[in-house]
Amino acid sequence: MRFGLILLPLTVALLLIGPDLTHAHSFEEHAASFHGDISESPQAPSELEAPNRPNALTELEALRRSIRLLPNVPEYRLQLADALLRLGELDSAIEECRAAIRLQPDDGRAHLQLGLLLSAKQDWRAAGSALKAALRLEPNLPHAHYSLGTVHYSLGDVTSAIRDYRRALELRPHFVDAHHHLGLLLMITGQLKEAIPHLETAALGGVPEARLFLGNAYKDGQGVEKNLGLAIYWWMQAVELGEQTSFLSLSKLRRQTLAPGLSTLQRMELLTGFQAYRTRLWNDYPDMSRVSDRQSLGKALLAQGRGEDAIWALLKEGVTLSEEAHALLATLYETGPTPYLKPFDRRILACFETTAADGFPSAKKLLARIYGTGLGVDADLQKAKAILTGLPKKEAQAIFNELGIR
Repeated sequence: MRFGLILLPLTVALLLIGPDLTHAHSFEEHAASFHGDISESPQAPSELEAPNRPNALTELEALRRSIRLLPNVPEYRLQLADALLRLGELDSAIEECRAAIRLQPDDGRAHLQLGLLLSAKQDWRAAGSALKAALRLEPNLPHAHYSLGTVHYSLGDVTSAIRDYRRALELRPHFVDAHHHLGLLLMITGQLKEAIPHLETAALGGVPEARLFLGNAYKDGQGVEKNLGLAIYWWMQAVELGEQTSFLSLSKLRRQTLAPGLSTLQRMELLTGFQAYRTRLWNDYPDMSRVSDRQSLGKALLAQGRGEDAIWALLKEGVTLSEEAHALLATLYETGPTPYLKPFDRRILACFETTAADGFPSAKKLLARIYGTGLGVDADLQKAKAILTGLPKKEAQAIFNELGIR
């Protein structure tokens, strides 16, 4: 396969799912509305931003010289289209691709490349024509079926889009993005149980949005048995990949758990979900045994001298409302440095700030002490006082007295 054709489907596939280049109603918007939770996803950096523009321009000049010498070689035209795309010259890339097709109209992969470029421009009907031409010439191109699915969805033909994604997976069973988009369309059309395995495959393959929607599915019991521990697990997995909506979902769940006026039964149900997630963390360490389901993985790893692993486990336990993890992290924050921990480690501070903002009393007290005494930050008694807002008056006063706040 040509170098340009190896790179281009991946490049344009990212463009197709980016917020600025999708159809007015993206897969994620429909699926989010299905769960009643619409939030804006963070935008990924554009693949059109050339990482090394001088080198790209040099390559462009070399290709243009080659075309001047050998104007009837379609391969050079396709390589030039690829180079132009990397420089953000989408219209020029399309014209070079069309020139290559005029020189060799029976090249299915050139039609595929044109279809991808037209999709990036959101010229859906022209893109569909190019992709269908590619499949007439080479019916077994999984990227062509996948991209045609995106085109059909963008034109409002969900049934055809589902068919296209299924065909792409027949040809390439481990096509992660096809699993992702097929799973979302199956959710949209109410085929929930069939959607879940596709979303799980995509989630395990590293698609942040798939992890988000699995979290939503387990929280609401959509296509799966309701399981708050698994919902938290998948949201945490999504957050690790920078997915912002999952971060907000976790924050909302923490605030709900800590809200005043919640019944004891409701609070225990939510806290049990957080504990179930923390227990699940042990699955990543099959070599370790635990005394009980409530035992801290981070503490156990720390006792074994596995410092870096312990820190990450404690941070995960901390953001899921573990009192014990907060206490251990506070000690590590104050007593560092170690080979695996910087002085006043910012990761620990970020954990405290996150949970304190959501109302976790232990984090509020720890964070107030940090700002009140200037531990790794500029001392700020007023900020320390503000952090304690919402605590019972007696508890807040004890911290005020400790810090000398009137």
